[in-house]
Amino acid sequence: MRLHPAILFAGLFAFFVGVFLLMGTPYTTRLLVEATAFALIGLGLNIQFGYGGLFNFGILGFVMLGGVAAVTVSFPVNDAFWQSDGPLMLGRAAAAAAAGGFIVWLARKSSRLGITGGWRAALVGLAWFAAYVAYRSQIDPAVAYIESTSGWIGGLGLHPVLSWIAGGILCAGLSYFIGKITLGLRTDYLAIATIGIAEILRSFVKNLDWLTRGTLTVSPVPWPVPRAADFQAAGADTTMSLILARGSFLAVVVAFLIFAFILMQRAYEGPWGRMMRAIRDNHIAAGSMGKDVKGRQLEMFMLGSALMGVGGAILVSFVQVLDPGGYQPIDYTFLIWVALIVGGAGNNWGAVFGTLFIVAVYQLSAPASFVIFRWISAWSTDIGWGAIPDVDSRSQQMRVFVLGVVITLALRFAPKGFIPEKVRR
Repeated sequence: MRLHPAILFAGLFAFFVGVFLLMGTPYTTRLLVEATAFALIGLGLNIQFGYGGLFNFGILGFVMLGGVAAVTVSFPVNDAFWQSDGPLMLGRAAAAAAAGGFIVWLARKSSRLGITGGWRAALVGLAWFAAYVAYRSQIDPAVAYIESTSGWIGGLGLHPVLSWIAGGILCAGLSYFIGKITLGLRTDYLAIATIGIAEILRSFVKNLDWLTRGTLTVSPVPWPVPRAADFQAAGADTTMSLILARGSFLAVVVAFLIFAFILMQRAYEGPWGRMMRAIRDNHIAAGSMGKDVKGRQLEMFMLGSALMGVGGAILVSFVQVLDPGGYQPIDYTFLIWVALIVGGAGNNWGAVFGTLFIVAVYQLSAPASFVIFRWISAWSTDIGWGAIPDVDSRSQQMRVFVLGVVITLALRFAPKGFIPEKVRR
């Protein structure tokens, strides 16, 4: 089944109009902001998988890192930290890490001095051990001191939009090192490796109390636009102030999405995009023609991760809370993969449509299930069968069931997605 993209987006627009009529303007604007932020993440996965065939199942880790960047850059400055010895102690830890890295680099270059084979491996291992001991000897006292005095380091107090950009840069930089290690793996091993890396990052962030406050959460994260309270102070009523605040936030996020979409669309239709598709379809043939296959794959991995980081930073800024314990793979990795499969991999329009549609369905399935379960519970009570227990928790669990039904129907009637990739011959 294939419909014209204009018809699909018109239907999606009508769907959101229906949500507006049923749920109201505040709920609809919140849903649109979150869906647009997820669309950026979907575009990132489309670059990695749709353009390059890279199976990244570590989306959760990059989204979380984007949220950490949003807090670190935009949260107000913690004067208690900067007026203490914490910065000096962290500087010593950074110097120890740099010195350890230099020692490891020297050990890896020892072959130039004639040290090879097992002796070189032993020397590199000893260098890593020395670097680890030197770093831990400085970072452990620094962490204990910061947590006992100022609690955590706080933020930099910069504009939230800068924190979104910083989230993309952070994820792109980290993905460079991850890609260097994992992109040589076969597709299934790459998927397993990225899952493991995402879980490592999640555990890492949850336990960095001195940097992210861990499970204590950070709030309120600043907005890039005036909040509802600011509009109320200017004289607007409660409903209108909420609409103006979320509408302004939505306008900024849509601007980011449009910029990223135009950039990726132009790249996809140009020589770079044709080269990426050639590497995806037959990397051996592309390599035999002189293309740097791993280098180009690394580019796609970094670009996609950068968009995931921006999307993660936007989500944290919008909800104004960083809660590392609230990041679950079902809400990010699985959701984005379903959206890309339903929308159509290899097509930016399909990635955007699929993400907007799936996020809306995922968010609406819980309240819709709650209403249905309450009606069934009242009916079963009237006829003597008793009420349905735990309606709230069952309604939340129905979101996974609804996603399963949607992806099953999509694979049955549109196996390449509703807006599949255009193959030019």
